[in-house]
Amino acid sequence: MEVLELRTYRDLQYVRGMETLMRSLDARLRAADGSLSAKSFQELKDRMTELLPLSSVLEQYKTDTRTIVRLREEVRNLSGGLATIQEEMGAYGFEDLQQRVVALEARLHACAQKLGCGKLTGVSNPITIRAMGSRFGSWMTDTMAPSVDSRVWYMDGYYKGRRVLEFRTLGDFIKGQNFIQHLLPQPWAGTGHVVYNGSLFYNKYQSNVVVKYHFRSRSVLVQRSLPGAGYNNTFPYSWGGFSDMDFMVDESGLWAVYTTNQNAGNIVVSRLDPHTLEVVRSWDTGYPKRSAGEAFMICGVLYVTNSHLAGAKVYFAYFTNTSSYEYTDVPFHNQYSHISMLDYNPRERALYTWNNGHQVLYNVTLFHVISTAGDP
Repeated sequence: MEVLELRTYRDLQYVRGMETLMRSLDARLRAADGSLSAKSFQELKDRMTELLPLSSVLEQYKTDTRTIVRLREEVRNLSGGLATIQEEMGAYGFEDLQQRVVALEARLHACAQKLGCGKLTGVSNPITIRAMGSRFGSWMTDTMAPSVDSRVWYMDGYYKGRRVLEFRTLGDFIKGQNFIQHLLPQPWAGTGHVVYNGSLFYNKYQSNVVVKYHFRSRSVLVQRSLPGAGYNNTFPYSWGGFSDMDFMVDESGLWAVYTTNQNAGNIVVSRLDPHTLEVVRSWDTGYPKRSAGEAFMICGVLYVTNSHLAGAKVYFAYFTNTSSYEYTDVPFHNQYSHISMLDYNPRERALYTWNNGHQVLYNVTLFHVISTAGDP
């Protein structure tokens, strides 16, 4: 409906312009009174040529009318479907209905695990959403939000920042309109923030403390030190920028990527409890963090790029389910030559990137291995 509205407004302006032109032609024809010079005839012919696109505009109106009719029919069908669901719900008691919902959720989760996960085999060409802010920063959507919630959060800079902008939709973010501001009680460090289930998870500046900030209540729900984690540019990615601690969300939950002195500067992956921020389990990947450009998690696998500059590629993969690794060769186009944030969004199956002041998206291709319950 928004597309139709924009198209109608555009075409209305065009039709109004054509109306002025037709009035001018009508006046010329009346003044000619049956006698036209060759020059005047050619001028009128040129003006008539300008009117030719009007027919295609009117044809588009006819097409749009048919589209609206189809939309109206779909709404009727949805209304009928909702009425049927309502009748079926009335046939069950609350406990029975709750059990059906739980069983259905379990089946959907199992199906999603089979169909949703796979091994990264390709990264698309970049899609530039907007050019906004400084060279370093982060932007993201909530990985746990329903599909109708398309809010975008924007955090410019990599240290001592406290201002978070929340845009109502991606379209509003592109246009720079309809946003509210959150002022964090404690400043952030790095660009490895993530929004998960209505809360922002970030590294408190000059510390190894993880902060969970809830947007709706505008308050810190919990904060906790990450045991042994380096901070303040002790173990950053290759580009620096206080990127010692990087938080990520994939299909299986919340993760932290960092390094400790005990691990000799190698990347550590830890699964975090999103409610308490306690470490559930950790893995030592053996990959030196200072040699990594950026990293992201997909389906429990940590993927690491070999650079933040032009020519970068996904070079290393660590599989938490088997505690094993392999070297990979998945190229992607680093269009603006300096990536300071790279995160996977499982809801959209896309990589969010901050690239030299540009907010960029990449789609990913996953190779699925689907097994059935009877498979060995």
